[in-house]
Amino acid sequence: MTTTMYTAERVVSTNGIEINYDSFGKEEHPVIILIMGLATQMVFWDVRFCEILASKGYRVIRFDNRDIGKSTWCDSANPPSHLTLLASVIFGRALDAPYSLNDMANDTLGLMDSLQIKHAHIVGASMGGMIAQLMAINAPNRVKSLTSIMSTTGNRQLPKPKLIFLKNLFKRPPKQADEFVTFGLSLWQALHGNTYQFQKEKVSELLRLSVKRGLNPKSNIRQLAAILSSGDRTQALKAVKTPSLILHGDDDPLIPVACGFATAQAIPYSNIKVYPGMGHTLPDELLPQIANDILELIGTAS
Repeated sequence: MTTTMYTAERVVSTNGIEINYDSFGKEEHPVIILIMGLATQMVFWDVRFCEILASKGYRVIRFDNRDIGKSTWCDSANPPSHLTLLASVIFGRALDAPYSLNDMANDTLGLMDSLQIKHAHIVGASMGGMIAQLMAINAPNRVKSLTSIMSTTGNRQLPKPKLIFLKNLFKRPPKQADEFVTFGLSLWQALHGNTYQFQKEKVSELLRLSVKRGLNPKSNIRQLAAILSSGDRTQALKAVKTPSLILHGDDDPLIPVACGFATAQAIPYSNIKVYPGMGHTLPDELLPQIANDILELIGTAS
């Protein structure tokens, strides 16, 4: 593979905050925007994955969501208590969140505006998939194609995470670097599953890089509150006409594969592909296939 043009990290101001991003590929090429999941920095979008997409004639942009990494932290807004979050998960009680997934979708649109991008192919993983869905719902003229990876519609009746992951969602990550890496490794390995080799050294490096870029322990609670407060998108997704692809692993312990099927069922112009043995990560062995599946969707949308 030839060396892909890389544009180093930069910051733009939009929607009242600053968003940090980088990109792969030439600026004049059609754009693919990658949206990462809960409390996870943009560096977890694998560089090789970005380069595969860019090598096919696209500009690939990844960025830190608000409250994470080098983008603006929302520390002035106190997160809901753990008890309030738990009541929302178990009983479906209303939740007053510091910001919503709609706000985060607007952040992405604002990033596009700042970079003078009229429309893009949107790819979101987990919470990022939820944000991508809202972009297709609220700004269909800006979304040329939608890829929702290991995500869900927000319907509370769908299968829930395994209990161990519910507990981890409510934990505040350690502040010390070594403890954070140990905590993160345990969580990522559990999410990864046993089918594909877990790249311990690679994930350790990414976790340490995350510490260097900026560790915001309260962001996971605020972002989780954004997810829980944003409601069920099922009915709104039924009006989406954007060419869409739903990707999911059949061994996902955090967002069970039934949630992927529900998403595909809700979006009329969608296809679903399930990867056997994949958990709630993107295994190195599957990156070329996942990239190819996304490129096929983009080809039909274009």
